[in-house]
Amino acid sequence: METRKSLFISLLAAVLISCDVADNVSESYTDSGYREQVPNVYNEKYKDYEENPFLNVSEQPLSTFSVDADGGSYANMRRFLYLGQTPPKASVRIEEYINYFIFDYKEPAPGENVSLESEISSCPWNSDHHLLRIGMKGKTIPENELPNSNFVFLIDVSGSMASSDKLGILKEGFKTLVDNLRDRDRIAIVTYAGQAGVLLEATYGDEKAKIKSAIDKLGAGGSTAGAAGIITAYEIARQNFIPNGNNRVILGTDGDFNVGPSSNEDLMKLIEEKRKSGVYLTVLGVGQGNLNDYMMEQVANKGNGNYEYIDNAKQIRKVFTEELSKFYTVGKDCKIQLHFNPNAVESYRLIGYENRKLDNENFQNDSTDAGEIGASQTITALYELVLKANPAKEQYAQFDFRYKKPNETESRLLTHLISSAPKTMSSSSENMRFAASIAGLGLLMKQSEYKGNLTKQTVLELAHGAASFDPNGYRKEFVELVTNWNH
Repeated sequence: METRKSLFISLLAAVLISCDVADNVSESYTDSGYREQVPNVYNEKYKDYEENPFLNVSEQPLSTFSVDADGGSYANMRRFLYLGQTPPKASVRIEEYINYFIFDYKEPAPGENVSLESEISSCPWNSDHHLLRIGMKGKTIPENELPNSNFVFLIDVSGSMASSDKLGILKEGFKTLVDNLRDRDRIAIVTYAGQAGVLLEATYGDEKAKIKSAIDKLGAGGSTAGAAGIITAYEIARQNFIPNGNNRVILGTDGDFNVGPSSNEDLMKLIEEKRKSGVYLTVLGVGQGNLNDYMMEQVANKGNGNYEYIDNAKQIRKVFTEELSKFYTVGKDCKIQLHFNPNAVESYRLIGYENRKLDNENFQNDSTDAGEIGASQTITALYELVLKANPAKEQYAQFDFRYKKPNETESRLLTHLISSAPKTMSSSSENMRFAASIAGLGLLMKQSEYKGNLTKQTVLELAHGAASFDPNGYRKEFVELVTNWNH
């Protein structure tokens, strides 16, 4: 056991190395809380995934992929737009643009933790095509019924974190989460820089002043001992493990691990090993200039978690207050499989989810890892379809969904038949129109070969009429963001 632990430490030590260079950009900010300087994107790390192509149903009727609950790519895009810049194409993950937003989906049926729905409409950027929207929602849990939480904050305090848009914004975010703790929730704080340290042992939520005092002591400087920090965080989470509770490590970092391809692979394997402990992982990315978006998104993916980018105070409120229930998993290893009907659909293209595709045979394999859905969380995916000339009264596809309840090891199968006749975009639901608008922005940002005759004006027209369901004002913000985009 000691040998295995030593090997684990050695491997992580080789990969979790943050840059020691202090932030050398001036501390001048816009009214939106962003630095006025243009970030040096050449030092930021992104993975450019090739877009999904159109596939012929006669040859490949099955489409299988994992849900993606992240919102990091959208918030990162917003950072660039507020700075008057267009984000790098490689940073655009359209599924994260869509799933940044809450949709007005129905609650699950009694006994289930997830609901399913679908809709087909005309395609606003290609009049010969149609759009298929599939939607999922995790069940809402009343606050007084939420399980107790066992949080471990794992905070990067190395030299590269020494700025207000990095460690500073993390400190504010974590203090906001502390304000939302219930008395029987627990928080521990682990830091890593020159060496790993336990800043705060697990402390109950009724000692908020003590927890905030510990957060206020955080300061950045020195090199990085990330391996020991990761191991310590998971060990503390296991020591305070709450059966049937919400056990989660929350990692805050700029993600500047400075790793090579082989070490990257080792890291992913080790994170996969840690997820077996039953502890979930949330990764919070911050800062600019040396942001390692690719690494953070992959670490969250492999660690049964989600990735969010924290760019301003409003985003802190969204993650730690308005959508705090997403930290409570109601469905794990959530997998989607659509079986298209060759008599009704000629070809299809999944928009986004390029790095979430699964082999068709893994849909029924309960040992295959997939994404998680939190309480009240909605997940949306869009397909662009080429329909047969006369598909009257045909079923277009069968939407199968597998998931496990948090404390179960066998998956449950839900099935939804997609048979409703297509609508025009103007007569479709707000859910469809707004999803199409966000996806449209993603296609423009990605300079997609599939964007057809799409324009910024099309994106705005779709969004303007689809914002009556806007609990926290993010659809309104989206319209303002696109309106001011210098495209």
